[in-house]
Amino acid sequence: MAKNGRKQSALFLTGVALAAMPAAATAQDAAADNSGDIIVTAQRQEQRLQDVPVSVTAFGAEQLRDNSIETVQDIAIRTPGLAISAVDPVNTNFAMRGIGSAPGISQNAGGDPSVVVFIDGVYAGRGGTPDLDALDLERVEVLRGPQGTLFGKNAIGGLVQFVSRKPTDEESFHFEGTYGNYNRVGVIARGNMALTDKIYLSAGLSHKQRDGFEYNETTGNDVNDLNLTTGRAALRFVPTDTLDIILRADVSRQDQKGNPRHNNCDATFAGGIHCVGINPDPRVVNAYIDGEVKRTIQTYSGEVNLDLPFGTLTSLTALRKVKFNFVTPFFSNPINPPDQIESTSFGQENNSQFSQELRISFDALDGKLKGQTGVYYLKENNDRIEGQIQDFPTPAGSGTGIYPQSVHARSIAVFGQFDYEIVPSLVATVGARMTWERKSGRFAGYKADDGPGLPPPLGSLAGYDVTGKKSWKAFTPRFALNWKATDDVLLYGSIARGYKSGGFQGLSGTAAGASTPYDPEFAWSYELGAKTDWFDRRLRLNVAAFRTDYSDLQISQLVPLCCVVVSNAAKARIKGIEVETVVRPFDGFQLDGSYAWLDAKFTEYTIPGQNYTGNRLPRSPKNKFNIGGQYEAAIGDLSAKLRVDYSWVDDAYFEASNIPQQLWPSHENLDARLSLGAPDKRWEISLWGKNLTNALVPTYVTYFGPYRQTLTPYAPPRTYGVTLAFGI
Repeated sequence: MAKNGRKQSALFLTGVALAAMPAAATAQDAAADNSGDIIVTAQRQEQRLQDVPVSVTAFGAEQLRDNSIETVQDIAIRTPGLAISAVDPVNTNFAMRGIGSAPGISQNAGGDPSVVVFIDGVYAGRGGTPDLDALDLERVEVLRGPQGTLFGKNAIGGLVQFVSRKPTDEESFHFEGTYGNYNRVGVIARGNMALTDKIYLSAGLSHKQRDGFEYNETTGNDVNDLNLTTGRAALRFVPTDTLDIILRADVSRQDQKGNPRHNNCDATFAGGIHCVGINPDPRVVNAYIDGEVKRTIQTYSGEVNLDLPFGTLTSLTALRKVKFNFVTPFFSNPINPPDQIESTSFGQENNSQFSQELRISFDALDGKLKGQTGVYYLKENNDRIEGQIQDFPTPAGSGTGIYPQSVHARSIAVFGQFDYEIVPSLVATVGARMTWERKSGRFAGYKADDGPGLPPPLGSLAGYDVTGKKSWKAFTPRFALNWKATDDVLLYGSIARGYKSGGFQGLSGTAAGASTPYDPEFAWSYELGAKTDWFDRRLRLNVAAFRTDYSDLQISQLVPLCCVVVSNAAKARIKGIEVETVVRPFDGFQLDGSYAWLDAKFTEYTIPGQNYTGNRLPRSPKNKFNIGGQYEAAIGDLSAKLRVDYSWVDDAYFEASNIPQQLWPSHENLDARLSLGAPDKRWEISLWGKNLTNALVPTYVTYFGPYRQTLTPYAPPRTYGVTLAFGI
């Protein structure tokens, strides 16, 4: 299989090189102009990207296509300061500038992320992030640093915002089909039309599937496959020049076999009994069952924009529902010697979320004073049942434990941000948000079988059934000074505070542990930045330097054969520099890239028996670099485009302990895409490849110290394929 993969990859790369020759030969004839700016809503209003005094990386629809971006991992590769790890397909963790969610958050119904996702302005706090579908996606925005003033709780590290196209009066239809290795098949169909002169409709459907990347030697099945279907529809009503109403519906369904983790162990420990029958191939797993992930995400929203004499009134109402079921095998081997442990986690989660935001933006004093103010309400109900099956060498430690959790959360906030022009081109910004939160939960644990064993982490045969309640409040201000030195040079400085909600342990072995709350975390961030364009906008150079003082961090620690315990670390200090650049030396050719340097360390962090002071924060690589090249040229009446992206990420650690067994080694990624199409973009055929070097990159490492075993899921291997698209 490996030899065949190498041969196929060689043929693919050769084909790319040969196909690129005609394009290179006609470079002088290219007339494409890529100097257009992306309009973003990083400050809850439409602004030119270079005019936003915030560290933002944005990808427009064309960039998403040219860069072959279809997952949040693809976004992270090309974004400075952003790292994504995944324990399994359900538990994806974002880290922005060293601030990230603890992996154990997924094990409790009341935990929250440190970097949040917004979809068309709607907070998407839980449920994970399946593959990105570009059905009607207009752009993706990545905001770095605390965004608590305008976006609220849990944006302490930053946020990722997906923005879809609004329906218009233009009739259009787009279709594309994809085929790739691992029997990948993908279909996307979307359209837009005017129902009347005031009502517009857009709708789309997408389906993607492929075989698994890994092979379960015990069951004989491929695992980690893909089966994802997404449907979206938006209805827009514009009855007058001052009123704009949009209703949106978004439903996705994921059905995946397997949560593969490669089992690696120390063959010298205890006579190597834990390694018997284990295949050393990292793409081969040895689990006695395959596992599964089934997930349905539904989002329904209504947005109303009303222009008033003094500004615009916006109302955003949303209902989001997430339901998923999972079965996750941890480790086993086909021979099952006397001291081998088999462990499985299973469960389901039902989450419903209602949110309402009402805000007013205004422009006064002949444009010298601009701002927005509003109120926000969020209600969340989350019911989760998790089970643990343990098969130990001795019956006393074997059995099945069930752990139901039910958490109800409510959040209310008032906020405002105001920009005042002190003198022409010099603007002072003052903003603040006050948030009140309350969480209450019920947590239980009991033995579900009739055997003699007491399955961990259950502390007693009697089990437990307890409740907990906790309230918090947070004040998150922002201050900034922005100087538009020229039309192409923006200098800014800012101070902002971020806040992340507290929660409960949830899954634990004892009543006291399950209902024990952990506190919110806070961060003060200081940033100096410059956004500049030079040489008639053929050179773009953006630089940001920042420091973050971080307190009460929520850090997770794995308790072997039990659970993940979340605690509040004391203090951390984060420093860094980020550089983004775009160079267009001549029409049709572009170089772009970024570099991030990050120094993120605990300045004070001790727990019983451990002192982590001076350790690096989890998922905080010191250096991160990416560069991309794009060349577009005319070939007769057709347009050809070649895009190549390379990235390199320094090593980091998955956990605060910084032990070598949980090292995230440095890694690289190489992607390429070659397309040929009509100049009017009515059709296009593209050949693409991702992870062309076939780098083996872990997405997380779970270490069981008492048994000297590690469980490691890996990012996708080399993939490639062809896509045909056409539109009218």
